[in-house]
Amino acid sequence: MASTGNFENWWTPADAKGFSGLTDKLIGQFNGYEAVKGSMVNGRLTLGENIADLGGLAVAYDAMKKATDGNPDPNTDKLTRDQRFFANWATVWRRNFSPEELKVRLTTDSHAPANFRAIGAPSNMPAFAAAFSCKPGQAMVRDAGKQVVIW
Repeated sequence: MASTGNFENWWTPADAKGFSGLTDKLIGQFNGYEAVKGSMVNGRLTLGENIADLGGLAVAYDAMKKATDGNPDPNTDKLTRDQRFFANWATVWRRNFSPEELKVRLTTDSHAPANFRAIGAPSNMPAFAAAFSCKPGQAMVRDAGKQVVIW
């Protein structure tokens, strides 16, 4: 927003093109999730929330690392600090929908189904793969060219 209170486009054409290239990758990622047999998530419809999840999780992870820097890892319940961080992210997204409700939400809700929010952002973070010793080619590890980092 400009000092006049009006919205103004301050992006250069190159900025807009670069951002679009990144968001297109995120749209493609979520378009690939099948929510109900034969019904896919609409990555364009859910894009704003998917960007927010990706950026928010990355910032929260960086903040956790900064806040705990130099402190020993307590390895609570046989999980490292990083593992607990990502497990708690997934716990937030526990939710069930009937297939009928899910089909409606796929066309009307700007939020991806919870189970895909649980895996979408972390699968783009090398810190997740490192925390759980994931190897290239495993489901939660995106190839370098498909990994999405927007902010």
